[in-house]
Amino acid sequence: MATPDQKSPNVLLQNLCCRILGRSEADVAQQFQYAVRVIGSNFAPTVERDEFLVAEKIKKELIRQRREADAAAFSELHRKLHSQGVLKNKWSILYLLLSLSEDPRRQPSKALPRDAHSTPYYYARPQTLPLSYQDRSAQSAQSSGSVGSSGISSIGLCALSGPPPAPQSLLPGQSHQASGVGDGLRQQLGSRLAWTLTANQPSSQATTSKGVPSAVSRNMTRSRREGDTGGTMEITEAALVRDILYVFQGIDGKNIKMNNTENCYKVEGKANLSRSLRDTAVRLSELGWLHNKIRRYTDQRSLDRSFGLVGQSFCAALHQELREYYRLLSVLHSQLQLEDDQGVNLGLESSLTLRRLLVWTYDPKIRLKTLAALVDHCQGRKGGELASAVHAYTKTGDPYMRSLVQHILSLVSHPVLSFLYRWIYDGELEDTYHEFFVASDPTVKTDRLWHDKYTLRKSMIPSFITMDQSRKVLLIGKSINFLHQVCHDQTPTTKMIAVTKSAESPQDAADLFTDLENAFQGKIDAAYFETSKYLLDVLNKKYSLLDHMQAMRRYLLLGQGDFIRHLMDLLKPELVRPATTLYQHNLTGILETAVRATNAQFDSPEILRRLDVRLLEVSPGDTGWDVFSLDYHVDGPIATVFTRECMSHYLRVFNFLWRAKRMEYILTDIRKGHMCNAKLLRNMPEFSGVLHQCHILASEMVHFIHQMQYYITFEVLECSWDELWNKVQQAQDLDHIIAAHEVFLDTIISRCLLDGDSRALLNQLRAVFDQIIELQNAQDAIYRAALEELQRRLQFEEKKKQREIEGHWGVTAAEEEEENKRIGEFKESIPKMCSQLRILTHFYQGIVQQFLVLLTTSSDESLRFLSFRLDFNEHYKAREPRLRVSLGTRGRRSSHT
Repeated sequence: MATPDQKSPNVLLQNLCCRILGRSEADVAQQFQYAVRVIGSNFAPTVERDEFLVAEKIKKELIRQRREADAAAFSELHRKLHSQGVLKNKWSILYLLLSLSEDPRRQPSKALPRDAHSTPYYYARPQTLPLSYQDRSAQSAQSSGSVGSSGISSIGLCALSGPPPAPQSLLPGQSHQASGVGDGLRQQLGSRLAWTLTANQPSSQATTSKGVPSAVSRNMTRSRREGDTGGTMEITEAALVRDILYVFQGIDGKNIKMNNTENCYKVEGKANLSRSLRDTAVRLSELGWLHNKIRRYTDQRSLDRSFGLVGQSFCAALHQELREYYRLLSVLHSQLQLEDDQGVNLGLESSLTLRRLLVWTYDPKIRLKTLAALVDHCQGRKGGELASAVHAYTKTGDPYMRSLVQHILSLVSHPVLSFLYRWIYDGELEDTYHEFFVASDPTVKTDRLWHDKYTLRKSMIPSFITMDQSRKVLLIGKSINFLHQVCHDQTPTTKMIAVTKSAESPQDAADLFTDLENAFQGKIDAAYFETSKYLLDVLNKKYSLLDHMQAMRRYLLLGQGDFIRHLMDLLKPELVRPATTLYQHNLTGILETAVRATNAQFDSPEILRRLDVRLLEVSPGDTGWDVFSLDYHVDGPIATVFTRECMSHYLRVFNFLWRAKRMEYILTDIRKGHMCNAKLLRNMPEFSGVLHQCHILASEMVHFIHQMQYYITFEVLECSWDELWNKVQQAQDLDHIIAAHEVFLDTIISRCLLDGDSRALLNQLRAVFDQIIELQNAQDAIYRAALEELQRRLQFEEKKKQREIEGHWGVTAAEEEEENKRIGEFKESIPKMCSQLRILTHFYQGIVQQFLVLLTTSSDESLRFLSFRLDFNEHYKAREPRLRVSLGTRGRRSSHT
């Protein structure tokens, strides 16, 4: 049985080296260290990761070597390997076999491959980088005990676009003391590097006895000797490289310092450098400037609690990137000097040059530029607004930049998604620093919870969350709190919603962002539909919301015809009295009597308990008709739909409908008076003209009121109610019901001429109603006078017959003269009655004519058709030229206006 040590990766790698080279463990120590360094560097070749392409290359190589049988055997083995799901990295295995098969004496490629970027990890900032210049011995002592500075001789100098060089290239004669370097490599490069470190190793380089390229030393000692003056000093490239490494950390070097005036790093003017070296140094110094910009932002914001969780996550993401940047600097710094495993300075020159630094810092510079741009763009932002700013930088075609920003976005958005899931699954809002896009107002009372307590902060809505999604998120949490606080329903959220996994980590957030249109949308929709459905079920079943809505239609909008008619009959004796003499308890008793005598008695007791009488504010001269109103008490959850504003609208509509119904009631009494008195007054032929005028005017008024009632009842109330009921049946959440109900009320108010735009029409209509009341009063006075006269005449004839029966003369000459005089006086009053009726008719027709003119100019098509029905015989059209325009022309004119 294999021991655990035999199974460890280090032992397996060492066994592989021994097997390939055919030597003992002691002889392959250097090659083993090299393999550890290569594996730990996280470099990747530039070849395409195509398993079948590598397999084809292997088969072609076997065929080129005339080994057709081996090629067939390999094809069969590859087929079996591909059918197995145990191995995950089949491409890597095939690529290793292909690399091992190549000639180790072949010159390596000189191409500079891009390394693979890995997801950044948190690491402590390396302490191996000195913050000031020291002598070499002090630096040697400082770096000897730290990770990442144990003398990396030539990290990543081999080209990895092709097969790795043979282990013999590490010089067999190198001393065995270099094994300490391999130990340091295993510590330093065991984890993945997120920052680029690539270079090439020209095959023509000669190596020293310690394996360090000596051809590089020419660049390290090269100095500009032409044109030297006494005021300048010569600077070696090695010193310039050392300065650059300090500048990378934001520390001024000896020759490169920060110019605060121009806000950039500059090479000292007295430095004797060629123009190319000076330009290269300035280009490299940009990394230090970018580093300072990012570090300054994180230092300022990291301790600012008001920055919130999203801001702290952003700072943490920047810290991660800076730590990976520091790891790169640690590796570069280790190139400046080489030490043995005992910390003794070997005194060898470094292989670092400015040009190599340009190559190795190319990708880190891009990353720092991206981070600096993010820092600039995120200034003054927090919460969801900060997440939107970061998300804006994901819309780029550069895959490296996009992956970097997406990683930062996953960290930044994690608190936002945590807020979101806590809100939609628990209804809890723990937003101390006001970062979430749902805001809560603690001063709002429970009765206004749905309308005013929770709102959207539009500035904090992340750009990756749509407005429709944010509205649903608001409704989900609001529904949960409404159920708990207003409906007193303590059902756990888990029974309402099938709770799914939330964003427990930044990786979960990152996975969610990859499928915003499906996974994230699916979670929001599921929670929205299930919560809203549960809330509507509670309102309809437990609180009878739809029943109360129908009760409003039946009573406040006069839909229960038999109840309204009987109530008006019972109230007539009370309402004709002055308003100051009315008592609410008397009217309430009459209301209960009307309920018991009509079909209203079959409504549920809960609805009838809420039905009540209300007396409006009394003005001088008002009668009971002017102040009477029905009322409907609402409380609890249903008050969320029937708010105070809605109930005031219902009362306005009720008063209008009640007045219109009263006009119909008055005209009915007028017609009854006509029919009842026509036979009685048949013996007074002189009175027939008055009766005819009353009949004509009343008929005009009846036609007007019938058309108005038809318009109000069918075209306004019934059509609007049918539309409301369909919307309520199809509503997905409580907001849909509230919105549909508000649209219903707004529609009937505007079409019943109760809005501000229809004030002139309403005044004309009220004037028509006043003329109907005037006709009732005038007719009552005329009938009263006529009936009194008829009564006197009948009494005179009765007295005359009684005397004849007794054998006396029927009347004396004096009595007959007195009777004729009285009749003459009555006949003289008839023209006055006719004149009064003509004046009343003139006023009425003038008001109706003006009302029709206003209707023809209305923007509402139904009102224009109402004018046509009111003047069906074109009586008013013949008198008024403005009414002679066709309906089509009216419509076109109103649309243009």
